[in-house]
Amino acid sequence: MGKLYVVGFGPGAGGCLTDRAKDALEEAEILCGYTLYIELLRPLYPGKKVCSTGMTGELERCRYCLEKAAEGKTVALVCSGDSGVYGMAAPVLELAPGYRNVEIEIVPGITAAVSCAALLGAPLGHDFCTVSLSDRLTDWAQIEKRLRCAAEGDFVICLYNPASRHRPDTLRRACEVLLEQKSGSTVCGLVRNAGREGESWRLLTLRELMDAEADMFTTVFVGSSSSREIEGRMVTPRGYRV
Repeated sequence: MGKLYVVGFGPGAGGCLTDRAKDALEEAEILCGYTLYIELLRPLYPGKKVCSTGMTGELERCRYCLEKAAEGKTVALVCSGDSGVYGMAAPVLELAPGYRNVEIEIVPGITAAVSCAALLGAPLGHDFCTVSLSDRLTDWAQIEKRLRCAAEGDFVICLYNPASRHRPDTLRRACEVLLEQKSGSTVCGLVRNAGREGESWRLLTLRELMDAEADMFTTVFVGSSSSREIEGRMVTPRGYRV
């Protein structure tokens, strides 16, 4: 029986790897993943056989890994952040019934919401949710509905995939939806390249966020009504002092 690890390797090139993720990557005979992720990991594991595909090649990668594991290989399918948060764990498990002789282990990592929050301060100190602004797999109408519900519930909202070359205006459109219920002065945070070269972060208001530059390497935080800036850090109190 072969083994397939679905590994979350954090936002950077090894800096946020958990011990379990390191062990899985060391054990694997084949490393497979999105091209960028493989290039980040390749220098850490020279000599490993690698397989990579670009964007939209997710199911192809999953099937390849399952097929190689079915042949008796030990394979690691790598995902940025956590393998179960917008990662490859779900599609692998959806395809798994066709590969009965493969042992699958989901190896957790550190998702962007957590690693980026640490740079900003403590924006996730109370209830929060995550919403991906990519409409490649989810209709924009559904994304808008989720944004409105999150704003109505007064959650801190962590926005993944805020913009890309093909959809440069999605962050602005999301801000317009949130401004229907949230104040323009709501404290927000923007983090880019967490754990990688060129890491940067800043605080701004929801109104300012509308015109902020963002891409697929950016994670955005929109505060709740209780979130505030404290000496340059974004903080959402849990309520202990009350």
